Order: sequence, then C-alpha cells, then structure tokens
Amino acid sequence: MPAAPVPRAPSDADLVARARWVLLGSAAVTLGLYLIPYGAYVAYPLLLISTVVHELGHGIAAVLMGAEFDRFLMWKDGSGVAYHTTVDSAFGAAFISAGGLCGPAVAAAVCFGAGRKPVWSKRVLAAFGVGLALAMLLVVRNAFGLFFVGALAASCLGIALWARAEVSQLAIVFLGVQLALSVYSRGDYLFMQYAQTSMGKMPSDTQQMADALGLPYWFWGGACAAFSAAVLIGGGYSFLRGAGATRRSPASAARPASPRTSTGR
Repeated sequence: MPAAPVPRAPSDADLVARARWVLLGSAAVTLGLYLIPYGAYVAYPLLLISTVVHELGHGIAAVLMGAEFDRFLMWKDGSGVAYHTTVDSAFGAAFISAGGLCGPAVAAAVCFGAGRKPVWSKRVLAAFGVGLALAMLLVVRNAFGLFFVGALAASCLGIALWARAEVSQLAIVFLGVQLALSVYSRGDYLFMQYAQTSMGKMPSDTQQMADALGLPYWFWGGACAAFSAAVLIGGGYSFLRGAGATRRSPASAARPASPRTSTGR
C-alpha cells in the first residue's frame, strides 16, 4: 500500500501571498459594509470596538503614569468615558489624554505584527481576550459596557482556542484593519475642542492636552494624527515584510558550526 503523501510546508511565497490576501480581503469586507444597503448596521459593532480600545488606551496610559484606572463606561451611541485619578505632572496628564487618541493605532500595529504568523495570531488574540475579561472584572461599570466587552472577549477567546490558526490570523488582521481605519474614520474628534457624550459636553482629549501643555488643541490633534500614521505605516510594512521573512533552510540548519574559541568575561 503506497504511503500517504506528506503535506508540503508553505513556502515563503505562499506566506506572503496569503498575508496579502488576508489584508486586502479584510479591507474589502470593511469597505463593502459601508457601501451595501444596511451595511452600516452590520459595521456598528466595529465602531464600538474602537471605543473600547480608545478608552482602555486612556486607562493603560494612566496606569503607566502612576495613576489608578478607576472605571470605564461606554454607551450604545459609541461614546465612552474612562475615569482615573489625577497625576501631578502636566506631561503625565497629556500622555493619558494621548493614550486614547493613539491607542487604536498602536493596537492595530500590534495586530498586524501578530498577523505575520498564524500561531502568533492565536496567542495575541487569546491575550486580547483575557485582557478584555480582566477589564470586565476590574473597571467596566455599566450594563452596556459589560455586555459588549464580554461579547468581544468571548469572541476573541473562542477563535483563539477553538478555531484553526489561519482563522485566527484572518480575525486579528481584520481587527487591525478596523482599528487602523477608525483612527481616520473618527478622525474629526482629533480636531474638536469639545466632545458630546452620554455624560454631557466635556473638553475633548486634544483640548485636555492643550490645557496641560499649552498650544492649540488642533496642534495636538495633528501631532496625534501624525504619530498614528507613522505607527500604522510601520505596522503594515512589518506585516507584509515579515510574513515572508526568509526561513533558514534545513541544509543550513544542519551545517556544523565552525570551531571557535571564546573567552570568559
């Protein structure tokens, strides 16, 4: 009885092609949601994902500056608020405000970096799900926020734990595309002096940066937009470039090392 053929391992060209198709497919699906009738209703949860990452970005930045992340609220209109204790330095206050504005771009770059390899995608998607579950327990404090963050955490963990690695790769690249697009689809907020939320009118994040450091709010909006663009370009380049990084061939891996001497320090 002839032996079953051994499946061929994907070549570097295969990995590059698949990575590009995953990225292009994710972007095409996203564009289609906004062009087809009622597609915006299907895309509504994607808007909420950017709210979650934005507000958690504020909270993580607050913790990094030595403050306490007290609670996080979000509402069905896509608005949200992160509460934290104050910090003494003007830079710290500005950094916390910038954490929400730049958080989606940084998270998108992380998604693109993880999407280079299917196994990395599973691990990062699982870590994202665990982080969201912890956020539910520690800081999310209203019913709608608990519902949505819980659903997002369950989705990430379910895909990471039970779906194939290739599905995890598609999911995390799709997530990265949504976060990347949200930086600019909601980019008008970068140049608003005030924001209207379900808690009422309050100074925007860029205005709070201006209050802390000086200069107009639109200057800080432009600075955050430029930083986000640089991060996204770097993340996208890393994804497409790294997906096809040359792997060491079996022949070179088996080659014996040449003799050498070393000295202790």
